[in-house]
Order: sequence, then structure tokens, then C-alpha cells
Amino acid sequence: MRKLFGRKPIAELMAESEGTGLRRELGVKDLVMLSIGAVIGAGIFSTLGQAAAGELGPDGIHFVRVGAGPALIISFVLLGGVCALAALCYSELASMIPQAGSAYAYSYATLGEIVAWIIGWDLILEYAVGNVAVAIAWSGYFVSLLSGFGITIPPWMVHGYREVLLAAPGSELKPLMQTAPHLLGIPILINVPSFVIVGLITWLLVIGVRESARVNNVMVGVKLLVLAVFVIIGGQHINMANYHPFAPNGWKGIHQGAAIAFFAYIGFDSISTAAEEAKDPQRTMPRGIMIGLAVCTVIYVIVGAVATGIVPYQKLLANDPLAAAFDQAGLQRFSWFISLGAIISMSAVLLVFQYGQPRIFMAMARDGLLPRFAAKIHPKYRTPHITTIITGVFVATWALIGDAGETYDLTNIGTLFAFVLVCIGVLVLRHTDPDRVRPFRVPFAWPVCIGGALACVYTMFGLPGTAWLRFGVWLVIGLALYFTYGYKNSTLRNGTSQR
Repeated sequence: MRKLFGRKPIAELMAESEGTGLRRELGVKDLVMLSIGAVIGAGIFSTLGQAAAGELGPDGIHFVRVGAGPALIISFVLLGGVCALAALCYSELASMIPQAGSAYAYSYATLGEIVAWIIGWDLILEYAVGNVAVAIAWSGYFVSLLSGFGITIPPWMVHGYREVLLAAPGSELKPLMQTAPHLLGIPILINVPSFVIVGLITWLLVIGVRESARVNNVMVGVKLLVLAVFVIIGGQHINMANYHPFAPNGWKGIHQGAAIAFFAYIGFDSISTAAEEAKDPQRTMPRGIMIGLAVCTVIYVIVGAVATGIVPYQKLLANDPLAAAFDQAGLQRFSWFISLGAIISMSAVLLVFQYGQPRIFMAMARDGLLPRFAAKIHPKYRTPHITTIITGVFVATWALIGDAGETYDLTNIGTLFAFVLVCIGVLVLRHTDPDRVRPFRVPFAWPVCIGGALACVYTMFGLPGTAWLRFGVWLVIGLALYFTYGYKNSTLRNGTSQR
């Protein structure tokens, strides 16, 4: 048991973050833009509608979770508060341990190797699996935009096999099982646009972090412009009657709406994976995390208020809720602009998440918990190219045939679990290493950390039982991999870690 919970000294984590070959290119502005790039995306352009109206079951008629209605803005404020508590904890640890491993590295220093492995495995749900849902949502908006210009892609090339297989009875997708081309009796149902966009993002991330940050900054500027247009134009067409009843399903709706909408917030911690490429990380990391989260929360509240004011909240139940709101309000001439904004917005999310996952793998490989090749840096581009390509292939392949609905809740529960352990880790490190210099300190640490952990657990209970079951299966698979490979090859246990 002592070996399983062996902690890695912070001095070793700090030594590993220096001389890795990664370039320190990112300032506070870049980190804030990365946060906005990750947080303002699929959540606001896709899951906002489900959070307001509720989530339909597989029969397409009955709700498995009720929505918040116009009280969606309270759900967003609630989530902003929950994430703010976690963000304070992230800020303290990121300033002390500016390493690319993010919550994985923090857990290794505070809670031990087995917990660190679980978190590293868990973060795959946030970054890689979450990106599958974003890529599929991106494809939907892309197809919608092309159709506005009279360009049509065959349905069998824009819907994955599992999306059609899991579609509700009577759905317009079901006939594709028979009408699509068949190979050896199996229908060919592939989402080509999602596959292509992930491939392009992967290529961009391989060639350099500076180039990736510049592209992200441009995309963030465009998405903020689109949302500003939505708020300005939509604000002129608000019908106050749509705000009544304000909370049609009471606190249950607000709670479950928050659990659905949490997918919107999961990206803020991706900033911590940029620690080894940030300038003066002890100062820039806490600022980037906190400022980015604050800006994103304000944006969500404003957009949520406008969306539920334009049309009755039930009409937001669509894959493209903002465009649907404009259509319902008779503003169809602006819908194409919203779709374009969604495409660019979700491209930024894909970029930031695809940026984070390879760096988690890189940190785990340096500790021997994954094969060494995962820690290699490209000699020219100075990026973890091997893990970037592996992650890209994984996400692109799953997005080619997968279903977005399967991944939202799985991503949410995995991220919330990581937040819980980060909050606990701050308190553990305060006890085990109280004298270490902390460039940023969580104020009122005990109530903030305990409150953050409990708030995340409470949000998790708003998720359906299937999410908990799949999460349990995922952890079992991860533990099996750890005991068959990571436990034997751990550099900490074998005494071969960097000194």
C-alpha cells in the first residue's frame, strides 16, 4: 500500500519541467484566450438547449432529465461558483508545480501514484473523449452551413454508425440503416467532416504551440464577435413572457440543468497543461485560470438570458439552439452567421483539448507509467508529436463512427472527479509540505477546498446512472492497465526518476 501511494517529490516534478525542449511562448493573454477557446464552444452552441429544455430519453418523447428553463442562468452561475472553487485550487498547485501533467502531476505530489494514475486515465475522458462529442457537433453545424448555400453531403457521410444505431425510434436517421451503402452486409455510416477537422487540428498542433496559439486567438476573436451579434440582435427581440415561469422544474431542474451544462465549463483546467510552455508560470498560470473562468461565466449568463428570452425555452431543444432561437424568432437571415460562428468556436475547442491530452500522456510517460516514446519531443517543432498524432487518430476514428450523446455525461463525470481530487490535494499538501513557497495561495483554504470538493460531488449526482456505470467500467480498465504496465515500470518505484 505504501508503494501504491508513494508521492513524487515536487523538486523532481520541477526538474522534469525544465530542459524538456518545449518552448515558453505563452503569456497571460494567451492563457486567457486558451481558456475562452476551450470553454466557449460546444457547451454554448450545443448543450445549452438541453440544459434549458431537458434531455429526452431514447424514445424521443419522455424526459430522462428535466431542464432549468429560463433559470438556466442560475445553473450557469452555480457552475461558475463550483468551478471557481476548483480553479482556486488549480491556481495554487499550478503556481507551485508548473508542469504539463496538470491534475495528474498535482495528484502525484499530494495523493500518491495510484491516485495520479487514476486522474491521468480520468483526464482522457475530459480531453480525448470530450473532443469526440465536439467534433461530431462541429460536423452538424458545418453541414447546416453548407446546406444554406445549396451544398448537400450524402447523409451516410455525415452520420456515424452509432449515432444512427442509437437514434430514437421514428427518427429520420433510422432509415439510413437500410438506404446507406453496405459492405459485407454492414451499412457504411461515417462522419467524414468530423474526421477531417480533427485531422487538420492535429496537424496544426504538431507544427508548433506558437502557431496554434495564434490560430486560437483569431478563432476566439471571431466567436466573441458572433456571440456579441447574437446578444445585440437577440436582445432587441426578447419577449418578457418567455421568462415565466422562471424555474418551471424548481431546484431539481436547475440542478439537473447544471449537470447537463457542465460540459460547457470543462475546458478551463486545460490551461494548466500549458504550464511548461508559459512564461513565468508562477505568475501567469493563476491569472490565466481565474480571469478566463470569470470572463466565460459572464458570457454564458448573458447568452443564456438572451436565448431563453427570445423564444420559449422548450424550443431550444435542438442540436444548434442559438441558430434555432433565431429561426423561431423570425431571424433566419442571421442563422448562417451563428452557424459559422459555431464552426469556428468549436474548432477552437478542438484545438485546446487536443493540445492538452498529449501533454498529459507526455508527463505520464516521463514517470514510466506509459511507454517512453510518448514523452518524445519533435526535434524541429518542439512539440510532443507522437502523442499528438496518437490522440488525433483516436479522436478522429471515434468521431467517424460515434455518437455525441454517449460522451457528454461520461466527460462530465470524469472531469468533476478530477476536480474533487485537486481540491483535496491542496489540503493534503498544506499538511505534508506547509513551508513550501506558494506563489499563489487559496484564501480560506479549508472552507474553499472542502466546499469545492463537495460542490463537485453534488453536481455529479445530477448525472444519470448510466454515466456512473460507464465511469466505473472506465476506471476498472484503467486500473488493469496500471497493474499490468505502470506499476512495474514506474520510475519512482524503480529509483530511476530524474533527480
